[in-house]
Amino acid sequence: MIRHKYLISGQVQGVGFRPFIYKLAIELKLFGFVKNSTNGVELELEGFSETIEKFEKKLYSTLPPLARIDEIKTSEMALLHVRNFEIKQSSKESVKTALVSPDIATCKECLDDIVHVEKYRDYFATNCTNCGPRYSIIKTVPYDRANTSMQKFKMCASCADEYSNPLNRRYHAQPISCNSCGPSLSATILTCAQKIKDGKIVAIKGIGGFHIVCDATNDEVVTKLREFKNRPAKPFAVMCKDIQQIKSFADVDEKEEELLISKEAPIVILKKGADVDTKLSTKIAPHIGRIGCFLPYTALHHILFLHVENPIVATSANLGSEPIITNVEEIYIKLPFVEFVLDFDRDIINGVDDSLVQVIAGKTQVLRLSRGYAPKVIKLPFKSKKKILAVGANAKNSIALVIDENIILSPHIGDLDSLEAFGFFLRTLESFKNFYDFEPDIIVHDKHTRYETTKWAKIQNKELLEVQHHLAHIYACKAEFGLSGDYSGFSFDGTGYGDDGSLWGGEVFLGDKRKYHFKPIKLLGGEKAIKEPRRVALSMLFDKYSLDEVLALDLHVVKSFSLIEIKILHQSYLKNLNTPQSSSVGRLFDGVASLANLLHVQTYEGETGLMCEQNYNLHVKKSFEYKIIDGVIDIEFDFFDKNIVTKFINTLAEVVAEISKVEKLDVILSGGVFQNKTLLEITCIKLEEAKIKYYHQQETAINDGGIALGQLYYALLHNMVLV
Repeated sequence: MIRHKYLISGQVQGVGFRPFIYKLAIELKLFGFVKNSTNGVELELEGFSETIEKFEKKLYSTLPPLARIDEIKTSEMALLHVRNFEIKQSSKESVKTALVSPDIATCKECLDDIVHVEKYRDYFATNCTNCGPRYSIIKTVPYDRANTSMQKFKMCASCADEYSNPLNRRYHAQPISCNSCGPSLSATILTCAQKIKDGKIVAIKGIGGFHIVCDATNDEVVTKLREFKNRPAKPFAVMCKDIQQIKSFADVDEKEEELLISKEAPIVILKKGADVDTKLSTKIAPHIGRIGCFLPYTALHHILFLHVENPIVATSANLGSEPIITNVEEIYIKLPFVEFVLDFDRDIINGVDDSLVQVIAGKTQVLRLSRGYAPKVIKLPFKSKKKILAVGANAKNSIALVIDENIILSPHIGDLDSLEAFGFFLRTLESFKNFYDFEPDIIVHDKHTRYETTKWAKIQNKELLEVQHHLAHIYACKAEFGLSGDYSGFSFDGTGYGDDGSLWGGEVFLGDKRKYHFKPIKLLGGEKAIKEPRRVALSMLFDKYSLDEVLALDLHVVKSFSLIEIKILHQSYLKNLNTPQSSSVGRLFDGVASLANLLHVQTYEGETGLMCEQNYNLHVKKSFEYKIIDGVIDIEFDFFDKNIVTKFINTLAEVVAEISKVEKLDVILSGGVFQNKTLLEITCIKLEEAKIKYYHQQETAINDGGIALGQLYYALLHNMVLV
């Protein structure tokens, strides 16, 4: 007989870990106790040594679906000769250390209960310890019902029995409720389903906010939705009743299916199938060959699909530059075109959008880290002496903080282009401060003085650290893989403030030093050039030709301007009037898309990249000539080449491969441009052929959503704040 003490850290609170331990101990006839502690879970076990050995093996192999063990510290103790096993009350001092878990899709057992168990029959908010809302309903930790928006709902006797029985899968499931005692709907799901079938635009409350929903096969209603939302071309996400329905109009590989049916249930970007135009409205994702799809992730969604046969558009309910709407009053004020609302009376405390992912070369790439995946915890191999907050970028904002050995990433907050969006940033920050009694010693921010996050950081009266935007991309990848030391870091992005005051976005770092960059181009009209790719294309033409020569060119981009416009822009070009220089690869994609006559005016960020990807020719292997002189990469474009898009993408991959071979370091690929699936796949193939080891993010956002993580990791490795 022996007695062991275990201190278990990781995602082990609020995920059914203690009842799992309880069941395992009872099954193996072991004695002792389990309880939540300051660092995770504390466990003491007494029994025969071979039985305890069996317990330790089973501990890892049969974990609850939401649990994750990072570390176990074991020590031997004197026998206490107890003959029972119990779940003890949590230590009081642990209340602000429990890691807040993400919201998780309804599990199979709960879906079965909706059909087979009377108290849960057709109940829209069915959940258990293995699924359902977490982050979206919590006010503070510990994750107890009193600290959630379920506080006002008193459990019925039946739910109370399940909640207090360690052998029940709803033991300590804080949102537990049923038809008798839980939240209620503002209308019937059947009524909502009929409105969708009648071609109406409806709003439906989800876990982290409202969706705007309509029939995804109905051209007329999808066109109306585009007009109402002033969204002419940006793709809509489509929710389907099951994986077979998705496969009827999209190509789904094994990895993509795994993601679609996972407990996180993200939107997965898929290749359109041959029959897509007969199965969906052509207005869902116009002009591109890809479509974002996801499956029902709440009981409400599943019940809705008992009454709706067609796929549905399910897009975030918001205005263009604002966060997802979480209360019904705002729907009526801001989205008056919505013809019916399905609400329920469980409040959303923390708004959270749907996650967005794609698969590249068999690996996941996160484009938006949110519901299901965040809050995300990255365990460090060291502890930080200080509490550090990183406030991220202005676009695709998220925040990151470090407490001891844990980096905690917030869900996606969004673009901070409006007062409402910045208000959401502040509310999210307050939530995380409240969760962990967190007050930063150091705030890390971008170098861009006009970023709202930079302005905010500078008035906090805290120690500050600036991190250059594109270097932060490299450090985000380092953080995900726990890397340190020097790498060839390729940071290809839109535009960010560079160390020299110009706009960077096509940078190659050796370690922390920028050694290479693409030849800068003048952005005619400054920020207006980002909205109008034709201005970038015109600037590229001005680099090579005189005004008269440009006017004589038989190119669509030239014809898209009036004569006077071209003359004025040429004067701006010559005199450097509102023409900031940019080395951005994202802007090069804009220019190439316009030169190829694919798109002259952009209606959403990244549209040119998607159009270029759509028009890539797999059979063309050639690329453009290019020179690298004093670290400046200069591509010699042929503006009249019908394969300009394909050759440009091939050239980018060749540039990465050549520099990597010269520098002989492992490679990091990061930044929003590497969301281009074609570019990243070709680049990876070239690096593999050269036997060069490379990294790109898989579990954190490769775009600006990863900036806060990179800022934080840079601070940890450079600011001497480690224990």
